[in-house]
Amino acid sequence: MGTRSAAPDLAAVESLSAGARRWIGRHCGFLDEPAGRAELPVTPRVKALLQLALLYRCWARATGAAGATGTSGTSGADRTAEAVRPRPPDPDLAAVAATVEQVWRSPDHPPLLTVEPRYARQFQLMYGALAPAGLDADGPHRAALAEGVAGDLLTPRRKSPFLHLETRYYAELADVKHQLLDYPELYRISRLAAHADGQPLAELDVCNVTHTVFHLADFGFRDPGLGEADLVHARDRVERLTEESVRRGEWDLTGKLVLAQHCLGLDPLTTPSGAAALRLLAEAQSPEGAFPGRSATDRVPDDATAVHLFRKSYQSTLVVALATVILLRPRASASGERPPTASAAPVLGGAR
Repeated sequence: MGTRSAAPDLAAVESLSAGARRWIGRHCGFLDEPAGRAELPVTPRVKALLQLALLYRCWARATGAAGATGTSGTSGADRTAEAVRPRPPDPDLAAVAATVEQVWRSPDHPPLLTVEPRYARQFQLMYGALAPAGLDADGPHRAALAEGVAGDLLTPRRKSPFLHLETRYYAELADVKHQLLDYPELYRISRLAAHADGQPLAELDVCNVTHTVFHLADFGFRDPGLGEADLVHARDRVERLTEESVRRGEWDLTGKLVLAQHCLGLDPLTTPSGAAALRLLAEAQSPEGAFPGRSATDRVPDDATAVHLFRKSYQSTLVVALATVILLRPRASASGERPPTASAAPVLGGAR
């Protein structure tokens, strides 16, 4: 598919979003059911649950529903108030909330975060940061967080620019003190900031680029804080990467790039690459709302088992749900948060 396709209308994007959110709502419980615990590898399942908690946080914030995860910018009194509100009326969001809350209250989950030593401390930090509002102050997530941030995790020592930025983002969300570099400096050393003459587009890692944007912009809930020249550069990189991902039929990466465009103050419904990306996703979505694979070449065969279908569909479908629920949120929320504007001032692997 080229990138000169006609722009999709808002109703088509709303339908795309509703389908993805419906599929996630109906199937996310499998991640913590006995069958899911038995049939899904531990570390991919842990990653998938962290992704689900991130979706829950953004979905609740975007729609003004109670129970958004994380502590950043929320007082203790506010979190207590959130905790006593009724479950969100949206049944799909309520299903996501139920799974996240069940996992974060379970004392059986924290030990799973450390099964893969390479990821253990980062998983513990993310688990603490993404805890749903209203959990007990001495719940299992607090002990996991304390263990994760012990030592030098919250210092710049031996971190790549990307890991450094991710760590700062979740440290702030968890409301823990750190010694990490500030966001402008982290952007300057990121791969996204590299100029075209020194960093060929083909060598860029799309996940690295998009997650850099997500963490700078809090997934679209704050201005990314880039100066005019940096903003123009970042937009150009993201739009060109979107064109490439659309040409290759990469559903997962395309969904991330749509969200990255929005985080940088672009409107994916009107940019040529964004419009083509949304049309690609709308055409690839199954009647059930899923994306059966990460790309057109990775499509799940018709005779796949239910577990294989879930494992192949979860990542891409969650990404599209996340991107579109943020893209479609009102331009100003009740709390006064606004998405980034054109005049800006200076995790996600799945259950494979």
